[in-house]
Amino acid sequence: MAEAEPKHVSCKKSCGRPHKEQAGGAAVGPDAPSFLPKPGDEFGGTGDAEQQMGPVGPWATGKVDWSPMAGLTGTRPIVDHYSITRYSDAEWRKHNEEVLCSSADDLHRVNMAEFNSKRALECISAAADKAQYLNTQRLAERDHEILRWKTEVEHAIVAMTEEIKLLTQKRVQARQAGAVLTIISNIASECMARRALREGHDLQRDKVEEELIKECALVKEVSGLIERILHQIQEQLVRNKAIKERLEGDWSDKYEAHQLEANGVSLKTCSKTTLFKPAATRFPSDQSTPLGWENATKEILTIAEAVRAQSCELRTLLDGPILQDCIRDLKAQADKVDVALARSISDTQQCVKAMITELETVVRRNAECEKIILDLQNGIRGIDKAMKTAQTRLDNLQRRPRCENTRDKSQFGLVDEVKSLAEMASSLKGQLAEAEESLLNLIKSRKILEKELQNKLKSIDIDRNRCQAVRAHYPSATAMSGF
Repeated sequence: MAEAEPKHVSCKKSCGRPHKEQAGGAAVGPDAPSFLPKPGDEFGGTGDAEQQMGPVGPWATGKVDWSPMAGLTGTRPIVDHYSITRYSDAEWRKHNEEVLCSSADDLHRVNMAEFNSKRALECISAAADKAQYLNTQRLAERDHEILRWKTEVEHAIVAMTEEIKLLTQKRVQARQAGAVLTIISNIASECMARRALREGHDLQRDKVEEELIKECALVKEVSGLIERILHQIQEQLVRNKAIKERLEGDWSDKYEAHQLEANGVSLKTCSKTTLFKPAATRFPSDQSTPLGWENATKEILTIAEAVRAQSCELRTLLDGPILQDCIRDLKAQADKVDVALARSISDTQQCVKAMITELETVVRRNAECEKIILDLQNGIRGIDKAMKTAQTRLDNLQRRPRCENTRDKSQFGLVDEVKSLAEMASSLKGQLAEAEESLLNLIKSRKILEKELQNKLKSIDIDRNRCQAVRAHYPSATAMSGF
């Protein structure tokens, strides 16, 4: 920055005489004030102008000679008790001139410093304000960019959350459809098992048995399809949740960055939260470039969109024609079984009344045993839920950071709870095994009882009071679809 030279200040302003350099070296003049040098005050270095000075008082003693070289020779007049007569009038005037001229030079330097300081303050303040304004604009632009991508990531999170919700509903639907297919399989298996108890000439491979075999094979095929779909849904849910977790982590980072950028934009020179932080000028080694940052965001959004597209495609599989065709075939096969069973019953209808009394007790105990098994299974599921809760609590405790991960009473208590729940589950499983074994024994007892019955009566009872009764609970097409 070029400094403008201020107007030169002459010592005439202070002492009434022009500066030596401006006056051509003349330091005296006829119009000079009386306190400044006069003509004749200047003298050379020869000592021709020695003068005699009289006594300055009755107590003045010693040498009283004065000469222009007195300052060099050490021959100054003495200092009286009441007065000082060391300097002459000419020296006094000369000294006044030097003092005034030196003050004028100091004033000139002060004026120069003041002028330059004002100019520097103006220029530096303007430059600092401009730099702060430009950086504020850059921070605002960066903040808007982060906010834009944060919004995109947020939309992706919302879409993925909705997709996970829909896919979870489809998983529930598939599980319900699988459970319904299990009921159908149990119905067919029950019918076949009951018909297998026939004896004598009634134990034949008739039309009903053939249709039941076809029904079991068809149910097994559809169940395999449902199981494959459930496996794919489970894997897809894992992928969806993983990409959602990545999106949420990226959104969290962008949210924090947005808050920091917004805070930086709002900071002013008058803010009370600003501090000296010289270490902040260093560039961290793990920083990313703007292009790399944007590409990383685009990449995770692209991956999320691809995963969501796969999830949508998987959901359409349950709503597609494949499953509906399978359900239609199941209903058609069920109708064939019912028709064949009705025809078989009509052929041996005379034996119905004789079998009703004998089978009531067996059917009742069979149902009770099945209910016990169901209750035990529900109890085991409850123990499993409690086990999940305890193990999840233990896992959460083990995630405590560093010294916070202590082996405290709660951890010991949870470990004991897990052990106790494991023992309970083992006990219930033992009871379940006993109940299932009891059911099998009941079936065997019923077989022994049925062997004592007439073959025709036994066959009619199985076909009408067991097979038709069970098949009366055959689920509808809507239930088989999982709704």
